Amino acid sequence: MAKKSAAHGGTPAVAALNAAGISHTVHPYEHDPRTNLGYGLEAAHAIGVDPAHVFKTLMVSVDGKLCVGIVPVNCTLDLKAFAAALGGKKATMADMGSAQRATGYVVGGISPIGQKTLHPTVLDESALTVETVYVSGGRRGLDVGLSPTDLLAVTSGTTAAIAKV
Repeated sequence: MAKKSAAHGGTPAVAALNAAGISHTVHPYEHDPRTNLGYGLEAAHAIGVDPAHVFKTLMVSVDGKLCVGIVPVNCTLDLKAFAAALGGKKATMADMGSAQRATGYVVGGISPIGQKTLHPTVLDESALTVETVYVSGGRRGLDVGLSPTDLLAVTSGTTAAIAKV
């Protein structure tokens, strides 16, 4: 893993990683608003990383409480498995406005790191099979790479099988 990045990046996510002393890499790229790939696949392509190593951050309501699901960009979130992982009964995707207000980030740039409020977080267990995972750095066109164990530490997250192909 590369040394801790310099303070560039300018987002709460990068600031949180720096403040926690977590080793990470910063990967800026030019976001194309016209892409039809979706934010996560665009990031994987732009930074030259296998999509199975790039994870998207999804805001989900579990029994009325906002939570964070983190799954590979080439997968979808299994809502039933996600609810079960948090001991809930029903999970639905949060609406964009609620997600943006709760995190302080815009959709397409929501990072699991440095959110306004710490939310219950579940990382798909497939992340534990790779050395480095890439997640949004807190804006469109910015990803950060870090170890999955460090991602779990900085988000106070847990792991479960929550992704489906």
